[in-house]
Amino acid sequence: MPVPGIMNWLDVRRIAQRVLRLRVPLLPLWSAASFSFRRFWPLWHRKQPFEPRSLMDLDAYFGHAAPPSGEGFKSGFVTLIGRPNAGKSTLLNTIMGKKIAITSNTAQTTRHRFRAVYTRDDMQMIIVDTPGLHKPHDALGEELNTSALKALEDVDVIAMLIDASKPVGRGDEWVAAQLDGPHCKHAKKICVLSKGDLVTTEQMHEQAEAAKKLANWDAMVGLSSESGYNVDAFIEEVQCFLPEGPAWFPADMETDQPIEVIVAEFIREKILRTFRDEVPHSIGVTIEHMEYEKKKDLNRILARIYVERDSQKGIIIGKGGSAIKRIGQEAREDLEQLLGTRVYLDLMVKVKKNWRRDATQIRRFGYGEGL
Repeated sequence: MPVPGIMNWLDVRRIAQRVLRLRVPLLPLWSAASFSFRRFWPLWHRKQPFEPRSLMDLDAYFGHAAPPSGEGFKSGFVTLIGRPNAGKSTLLNTIMGKKIAITSNTAQTTRHRFRAVYTRDDMQMIIVDTPGLHKPHDALGEELNTSALKALEDVDVIAMLIDASKPVGRGDEWVAAQLDGPHCKHAKKICVLSKGDLVTTEQMHEQAEAAKKLANWDAMVGLSSESGYNVDAFIEEVQCFLPEGPAWFPADMETDQPIEVIVAEFIREKILRTFRDEVPHSIGVTIEHMEYEKKKDLNRILARIYVERDSQKGIIIGKGGSAIKRIGQEAREDLEQLLGTRVYLDLMVKVKKNWRRDATQIRRFGYGEGL
């Protein structure tokens, strides 16, 4: 039964499988697509009785397109892994054709193990974006590394991204060494040389020769997520390695992340891009309240920005509130595109000293393996 206070579509699906005794795939609990209970509240309290006769009826009732299936249909999980700023999130966004994961030139931009669902008529690929693997300097860094390595377990394909514009170094060697672990032995391994738009053909060939020495790759692809060059080739390589089987997610689902997490990340991205090296690693964002007003077609969002020192709070607010006003304006523009409504965004800044060294606080933000 669902956890009190939380309901997700897959819980409903699991119950339906028992009631209807249908043989359809169950999604592992660790990749369940969570939705807040209040979104399902109106659906659970419909006055008209509903007796599902099939899983397709259930999908239609809860507003999801039935998962595709059929002979020759392929589905599976592919994890994107690599050093910070290797281009994992940018590749994910390019594949999805829209911005789902935030990006910046700052290390530790990705703090959540993020799953996106790419569905076509002939396959469904669940893409797992991970925090960049690096030498940790605090509890947050250790948590992010743990999250990235956990994402290697029980997946069908592992794609390691290597920045083609930088020499292959010890960091890449260490990441590649993790692919020899017992949990990775059954996964197919693809080496992805990213940022091909920044190098010449000769440089790409040199990088490919260096990358060949890192691991026993099943395939190697050079691409540019910025221009879209060869991204289709990467998708086709992944499809070749995916097993045949029904879809794990509804056809219209694009991510398993709660909308509050995505909204918080969009706000954090604007802070990272505004301040770069001044305060980015000390920033955490939570959504305290989010409410949709149907009459006004307006989402009211109250977000709290956490920093570690009073001086950082002053930087985020800026002289006369100029900095936080700019952050709010830029974030609101992205959020209105994301949500498809007008947005009223209220930002507050609070100091929480040394939160990156406190595992409890890290989990409160939902970073790494926290949630």
